[in-house]
Amino acid sequence: ADVDLSGYSLSSCSNGCDVTDEWDYPDNVTFAAGTILTDGDVFVVYHGSADAAIVVEGDQTFTYLSNGDDVFALTQIGSGTILDIIGTTGDDPGSGWEVAGVSNATKDHTLVRASSVESGNGGNWEESAGDADGSEWVVLDQNTWAYLGSHPHDFASTCDDDTACNYGEEGDCTYAEEGNDCDGNCDDDTACNYGEEGDCT
Repeated sequence: ADVDLSGYSLSSCSNGCDVTDEWDYPDNVTFAAGTILTDGDVFVVYHGSADAAIVVEGDQTFTYLSNGDDVFALTQIGSGTILDIIGTTGDDPGSGWEVAGVSNATKDHTLVRASSVESGNGGNWEESAGDADGSEWVVLDQNTWAYLGSHPHDFASTCDDDTACNYGEEGDCTYAEEGNDCDGNCDDDTACNYGEEGDCT
């Protein structure tokens, strides 16, 4: 069903917070009255200097987002009830938290929720992060924008060949034609038109 986001907020803690369950910034990111998340849609909060691929999918900017070791939670305004959370309040985690068996996965990686997840973790980050045998999250390389702005995703059909043009994206792997890069430019540095669009000459 559609949800009015004005009753919710994103709350955060820097470096995990020094005191368990004490938020540095409760209700840090709020949503204007009438901000409706429609059924099946995704709401994207992004930094103002984000990559253009993020900006085009973005709905609202916020300056102070996590660098990997800051807790962020979707909370209910007033009650403070946690619907969903990344990270744990308490000790500083160092660079970031482990997810799906990947060390410091919340730093310099892209986290995408697994397609089977249909609700928040209710504040249980450890269970949500899981381990190498199971997690609510799929850990991908940094700056993987292919899954931004929609959910769920069919990771079974994701290209996992890092030499492919569409590595990390949904669908079968695709490759550049011989003599060209993925953008269709000549990739032979001995050619007269090296780096230019078209076949090498």
